Amino acid sequence: MDIAVGDVLKLRKKHPCGADTWTVMRVGMDFRLACTGCGHQIMLPRRQVEKNIRQIIRPEE
Repeated sequence: MDIAVGDVLKLRKKHPCGADTWTVMRVGMDFRLACTGCGHQIMLPRRQVEKNIRQIIRPEE
């Protein structure tokens, strides 16, 4: 899967703040994601993130 830093991911489950989109901060074996609603950052394994993606929103260049 081609995911880059700066992409916005729409995931299956919502964050407790109500947002379901996350900005990619780091890519590797783990992903660092920042919630677009409240700014909370989490690190998740690549396998879990790729399984839960609904949509990839690429930033306009």
